[in-house]
Amino acid sequence: MGGLAAAVSLASRGEEVLVVERQAAPGGKMRRLDVAGRGIDGGPTVFTMRWVLEQLFDEAGASLSDHVTLEPLSILARHAWSESERLDLHADLEASVDAIAAFAGAAEAQHFRDFSAEAKRIYQTLEQPFLRAQRPNPVSLAMSNGLRGMAAMARINPFETMWKGLGRHFRDPRLQQLFGRYATYCGSSPFLAPATLMLVAHVEQAGVWTVKGGMHELALALDSLARSKGVTFRYGEAVTEIATQGGRVAAVSTARERFECAAVIVNADSNAVATGLLGASVKRAVAPIQPEQRSLSAITWAAVANTSGFPLTRHNVFFSRDYRNEFRMLTNDYPGEPTVYVCAQDRHGHAGGPERLLLLVNSPANGDFAPQAHEQVERAMRAKLMQCGLDVDFKPENTIITDPARFESLFPATGGALYGRASHGWTASFQRPAARTVVEGLYLAGGSVHPGPGVPMAMLSGRLAVQSLLASRASTQAFRRAATAGGISTA
Repeated sequence: MGGLAAAVSLASRGEEVLVVERQAAPGGKMRRLDVAGRGIDGGPTVFTMRWVLEQLFDEAGASLSDHVTLEPLSILARHAWSESERLDLHADLEASVDAIAAFAGAAEAQHFRDFSAEAKRIYQTLEQPFLRAQRPNPVSLAMSNGLRGMAAMARINPFETMWKGLGRHFRDPRLQQLFGRYATYCGSSPFLAPATLMLVAHVEQAGVWTVKGGMHELALALDSLARSKGVTFRYGEAVTEIATQGGRVAAVSTARERFECAAVIVNADSNAVATGLLGASVKRAVAPIQPEQRSLSAITWAAVANTSGFPLTRHNVFFSRDYRNEFRMLTNDYPGEPTVYVCAQDRHGHAGGPERLLLLVNSPANGDFAPQAHEQVERAMRAKLMQCGLDVDFKPENTIITDPARFESLFPATGGALYGRASHGWTASFQRPAARTVVEGLYLAGGSVHPGPGVPMAMLSGRLAVQSLLASRASTQAFRRAATAGGISTA
C-alpha cells in the first residue's frame, strides 16, 4: 500500500512511474486468499483513518467513493474472556461507556472516559509533528510548537510503558488487557511498548470501516487509480538488483530486464535492503534489524467453516487469562493459552451456513530458523475459543494456514515479522528508517519504516517518500523516471 500510494502521488504530479512487483497482484500484505472458491482477506482486516486514502484520491482528481464502498461499523469489536465475560466497544462513545459500566462498574466507565480523552490528546499531539513529518527525533518533536509543544509532549508520558499507563486508568485487569492489545497492532508487547500507542484507541474511536468486497479492494482501487494517471505496472517480476552509478541510483533489474531510472522507492521490508537482497550497492542504505529487535509474527487460519455458540460480529478478540505470561512466552515460544483474533468476514447479513473467517494468534518471528508447531498451536487456539463458547468446524481442505516461515518467504529477511522493528522502549519509534536514505535517489516506504505499520501508516510513508524525493530533486536536478519497487517484496 505504501508503494501504490507513492505511485499515485508521483503520477498525480505528472511524473513517469513504473511499479515492479514480485507478486501477481497488488496489495502486499493486504492479500486475498482463495479458500473453497471464496475470497478471504488474509492480511489487514481493520480499516481506519480513511482521510489518508481520501487525500490520495483528491490529489489525483478522483473520488474515493467512486472506487470503493465503505460502511462504518457500529460495533468496533467484541471481546471475551470466558462464556460469561463479554464486552463490546462501540463507535458511539457513550454506548461504550454504558457497556463498560455494565461489565466492570461505573468507576471503570468514568476511567474509560478519562482514558479516551488522553488517547485523543496523544493523537492530536503527534499527528502533525510525527505522523506527517519526515523522520522526527525527540528534540524536533518537542520543539515542533515551541514551549506549548514541549508542554504537550510532557503530558503524553512518552517514557511510560503502555501497561503502566493503562494501570493509571483502569483497575480491572481485563480492561488493561483489552486496551493493551493495541500494542500488537505494531507487533509489540504492551509491557514494553510506550504509552503513546494508546493513541490507537482514539484512531478506532474515530471510525472503523468495512470495505465492500474485502480489504483487497483498496489495493485494486489504488492500482486502477494509478493506471488512470499513466503508471505502468509489471506484476510477477522480482527485482534482483538496484544498481548505482557514481554513488546514486541508476537502474532496477529483474531476471528479464533492466530499467534505467533516477529514483527508486523501495516498498519491501527495509531489512531486505539491509541484508543485501536488493544488491550490494544499496545495502549500506539501511541498518539491519537483529532477530531480537523484530516485531511479532503470526499464525493465521483463513477458513470457510461453520460456527456455533458464540455470537460473532465482524471483529472478535478472545483473551488469554494471563497476558503477562503470554507475552513472556512470545519472546521465543508459543503460549499454552493464546489470545485469538477472529475476523468474521460475512457477519454483515450472515444468513447461516459456512462463513469466511480469518483467525490469528501472535507468534515469535522465528520463520527463518525454527520449525512450526501447527498442531500444538491449533489445539491451544481451539481450546481458547471453546472456553469462550465458540466452536469452529475446520476442514483441512477449506483452510489455508500461514505461519512465520510462509511470511518469511513472502517478505524475505524478516523472519516472518509483520511490522518491521518492534516498538519497544520510548526511542523505538525514532529508530525506524526514514524515507530518504544515504544512497542518493533511493527512498523507502512501507510498514517497516516511518511512521510505522498499518494500512494508513504505510500509505503515509509512501507520500512521505514522494515528498522527500521531490524535495531532493528540487535541490539538485530533474530526473528521468521513477521506479516503485515492490508491494510485498522485491527480492
